[in-house]
Amino acid sequence: MQPKILTTMKDYNLSLFLADALAGLTVAMVALPLSIAIAIASGADPAKGLITAIVGGLLISLLGGSRVQIGGPTGAFIVVVFSVIADHGYDGLVLATMMAGILMIVAGWLRIGNLIAYVPEAVVNGFTIGIAIIIATSQLNDFFGLGIAKVPADFIEKIPALWAGRGDLNLYALAAGAGGLALILLLRRLFPRLPGLIVAVGAISAVVAIAGLPVDSIASRYGELPRGLPMPSLPSITAARMAELLPSAMVIAFLASVESLLSAMVADRMIGSQHRPNAEVSAQGWANLGSSLFGGMPATGAIARTATNVRAGGKTPVAGVLHAVFILIIMLVAAPLAGYMVMPALAALLLVTAWNMSEPHKWREYWAQPLEQRGLLLLTLVLTVVSDLTVAIGVGVALGLALRLRDSKLRPEGWAGPDR
Repeated sequence: MQPKILTTMKDYNLSLFLADALAGLTVAMVALPLSIAIAIASGADPAKGLITAIVGGLLISLLGGSRVQIGGPTGAFIVVVFSVIADHGYDGLVLATMMAGILMIVAGWLRIGNLIAYVPEAVVNGFTIGIAIIIATSQLNDFFGLGIAKVPADFIEKIPALWAGRGDLNLYALAAGAGGLALILLLRRLFPRLPGLIVAVGAISAVVAIAGLPVDSIASRYGELPRGLPMPSLPSITAARMAELLPSAMVIAFLASVESLLSAMVADRMIGSQHRPNAEVSAQGWANLGSSLFGGMPATGAIARTATNVRAGGKTPVAGVLHAVFILIIMLVAAPLAGYMVMPALAALLLVTAWNMSEPHKWREYWAQPLEQRGLLLLTLVLTVVSDLTVAIGVGVALGLALRLRDSKLRPEGWAGPDR
């Protein structure tokens, strides 16, 4: 349960600090537009994404069980956050995030973090690809500049609504979106160490602003971003609301735990380290509790940002702490500039994020798995897209456990309790 920052600071020196500072600045440049885009796609205002990256990212690095984990809002939450806001309002999301934080703190203390590894991989892959599909389709309105005031949340209703709006296609918005997409991919290939996301979004936004093109920006749609964090406050808390939001809180807690531990395992392979799963789950709990107190969104360890941190030379949790500090400084000093970011370019950013989430390079591997594993993946994927995440995870985990018990050669008489 001991945070990694306590053990890594024993031999800390100036050389490590400089490496962490450079990595933290690099990750902040990646996290800034991504946090804003995720908040918008979730149905929240852009500032909520920055608040989550600052407060959640800071606490995950301070209290987590990984040396190089970077936390903040992630694409995996877009679906559940959008649904909670639509059904219960933003205040309901804050309460659900707070409840999820408490659940994860308790789970960490009870050493439940060790059990997350037993969630069937096919279920994780299925709902991840399903979420990627939902994210991608949710960005088509802004990417093509269709101007649909309220796109239906339900996937089955969303596709006909987008098709019906094709006559309002904004060619300037499409050009901005396509240009942003091409620039992100080009910079990633030619200059992989460059924070290509903010460079691409910034360049396209600058062209739109200078040319005075009729393309929506953050400022034109949401107004100017605030300069600083709000004061901590509590949402409306009643027994009835808590009971109503408990399923959503459990899904948030599950997603945050799984994604953070997956991210920590990826980081372990990159740096040859060993994370502490229960400390990591507990840290996600405190991060979500802290984020909710400031009116933020759910936070978790982010695989792409963590990998960026490692590639940029991050050595200790200080890099994650500094990444949060740099985002706060940018928010305090340059918030008006962020308002010029155009919506099609942010949509392009999330389309790339959705593609990366689906991990297309692994599809052949998934298809080569046994029939029951392929069926479990497809079932979880379809339920995620056409139903909701709660149903998809519940059915997928239950069916995966049944398959595991069926295939297990261990019989009850062979079970043994813990040594203690």
